[in-house]
Amino acid sequence: MPRTFVIELPCLEHSAIGHAAHLVEMLRSANLVASLRLGRRAPRFGWRWVDGQGRPLPTMPHADEGAAAEGPAQAVFVSALHCPDIPSIRDIVAAHPALVRRITTALDQGLAVCTLGSAAWFAAAGGRCQGRLVALPWYFMGGFGLDFPGIELAEGQPFVDDRPWLSASHPEALAPMAVALTRHAFGDDLAAALAAVLQPDAQRERATRAALQDRRIPATRNSVLAHAIAWLEARVEQPYDLQALAHAASTSPRTLLRHFQQELGHSPLDHLHRLRCARARVLLEITLESVPSVALACGYGDASAFRRVFLRYVGMAPAAYRERHALRAPRRRWRVGAA
Repeated sequence: MPRTFVIELPCLEHSAIGHAAHLVEMLRSANLVASLRLGRRAPRFGWRWVDGQGRPLPTMPHADEGAAAEGPAQAVFVSALHCPDIPSIRDIVAAHPALVRRITTALDQGLAVCTLGSAAWFAAAGGRCQGRLVALPWYFMGGFGLDFPGIELAEGQPFVDDRPWLSASHPEALAPMAVALTRHAFGDDLAAALAAVLQPDAQRERATRAALQDRRIPATRNSVLAHAIAWLEARVEQPYDLQALAHAASTSPRTLLRHFQQELGHSPLDHLHRLRCARARVLLEITLESVPSVALACGYGDASAFRRVFLRYVGMAPAAYRERHALRAPRRRWRVGAA
């Protein structure tokens, strides 16, 4: 089983949620880099958005994708607070003792605790960070130093990895924080690969441009898998034919099945069902076609079979999905406002 590393993301009323979402995007990049290098064996990050009491926040960016990783959290990231002054930061920290306890427990358990800017107050408030080094914006150093004289201030360092505490002074330091988390979770190789993606490199830019001008970089060819997926996407409503699909991808059925299983973890038929369900979701959302008509448009002659497949891949029946996600009013309500 691939390894997973789950990060908890507490969000308060005053949290700079955009910075937490930016970190999530970097974790998604780490997942992509890992999957490109290792396929199905790749480890991955997961994330859980929670409130100050630790309760899930399912409507946050990419919440479903992050929650797909099972297991307890192995890190906590607290974003900076939108506050006018240091007394306001102290008041917010004092008003959220549950979050302070959560971070203190995480430090006691050796979990990675990551803070951005003023969120360092939450990590320090539990009394577990004495003797550690913290990265802070210069305008917070005076107040923080008075509140926590036993914690050393890192002058001129935008990011500090004093594990288990990882601190960033400004949002620009979230990239090295993501790289450090990747190194902590999955090792040096993937961390280096992520750093190459996230961090500018003028030398590589010049080398790439020169190699391109010298025609040293060929065009990327489409893979067997890409040909097969494109063929399926163009024929979503047609009956499944493994032999024809393999012929279109210029390979054997056995080899094609192996490619799908190794790279995607499912069969070509599973992939076709996913494509069909994606189309069905759109039709259920924006049209008033009946469920049997939607089934037929998605390649299912039997509406009962379509309902079973849709329930399996989407998690609810087509009618229930339409009721929850429809973007059009029922016919009986058309033009009522105009009348």
